[in-house]
Amino acid sequence: MARFLVTGGGGFIGSNIVEALVSQDHFVRVLDNFSTGRTENLAAVERSVEVIEGDIRSLLTVERAVKDVDFVLHQAALPSVPRSIADPGTTNEVNVSGTLNVLNAAREAGIRRVVIASSSSVYGSAPGLPKREDMIPSPLSPYAVSKFTSELYARVFQGLYGLEVVVLRYFNVFGKHQNPDSQYSAVIPKFCKALLHNVSPTIFGDGGQSRDFTHVENVVSANILACTTASAAGTVINVASGSRHTVNELFDKLKDVMGASVKPTYLPERKGEVRDSYADISLAKQVLGYTIRTDLDRGLELTADYFRQYYSPEST
Repeated sequence: MARFLVTGGGGFIGSNIVEALVSQDHFVRVLDNFSTGRTENLAAVERSVEVIEGDIRSLLTVERAVKDVDFVLHQAALPSVPRSIADPGTTNEVNVSGTLNVLNAAREAGIRRVVIASSSSVYGSAPGLPKREDMIPSPLSPYAVSKFTSELYARVFQGLYGLEVVVLRYFNVFGKHQNPDSQYSAVIPKFCKALLHNVSPTIFGDGGQSRDFTHVENVVSANILACTTASAAGTVINVASGSRHTVNELFDKLKDVMGASVKPTYLPERKGEVRDSYADISLAKQVLGYTIRTDLDRGLELTADYFRQYYSPEST
C-alpha cells in the first residue's frame, strides 16, 4: 500500500483519482479548499480518505498535507481560460504560486514523486497537428501561461533538487463529477444539463473548432501509471484519446445519446480559445504503457448516465 496526497481531490478529476486509489486500498489524503471542488464528489469514499480543507497558496498548509506520503498528485488549480482572462492575478496565485508551494513542500519532505496536472492549452497557437510534446508552447491566455510556468518550475525542481516530477498535459477531460453550473463550466457538462432540460445549449463560434475529448477514466489511469513508471520521471506527456472531433460533432453525438431534439444557439467565439487541439499520444503509450480505456462514444454514454442520475428534472 502506497500513501498518496491528491491536491484538489474534491474537484472533478481529483475526486475520480481519489476513488480509484481507494479502490486499490491505498492511503489517500485530500487537500482542497472546495472553492471549485465539492464535498459531494467524495461522498462515496468519505470514510476512507483523510481530508484537509485548506489552500495550496498557504505553504504551511501544504507542508502539513505532504507529511508522510509517498506520492503527490497535484490536481489543484483555478481552471478556465475565460476566468483567467477576467482575473489573471488570482489564476497566477493559485496555479503558479500554489504549484511552487507544492514543489517546495514535496522537496523538503522527501516525496518520491510529484505528478503535475498541466493542460493542452499550453500549446496555444503553436502550428501543426497533432500536438506533440516537443513543440514549442505558445500560450494564448493567462491560464495557459500559468500551466506552462508550472511545467517550467517542475523541470527546474527535478534538475536542481532531484525531485522526481512528471507533467501530464490533459486534453479536454470529461466525465462524472464535472460541474455544469459554473459560468466557467466545460462544454460537455453544459451540453448534458441543457439537453436533459430540453434547453438550447450555447456554442461559442461556429462549432467547427476541434478538440481531443478525453474521458476521465483515461486520465486517472495515466496519473497512477505516472507514479509507478520509473522511466517517466522528468517527462512531459500528453494525456488524451488521440482522436479529433468538432464541437458540432460532439453536440450531435450527445443529442443522440440523450435522445434530445433541441438545436444549439451560436454566439461569437471567445477570446483566448484555441481553434484546434488534437494530441499525439505515442509518448504516453511508449513511456507509461498508456492505453485508451474509455473511448469517446462509451465515455459520452457513461457521462450521460451520470447526468441523468444527478441533473435531470426528476432528480433531487
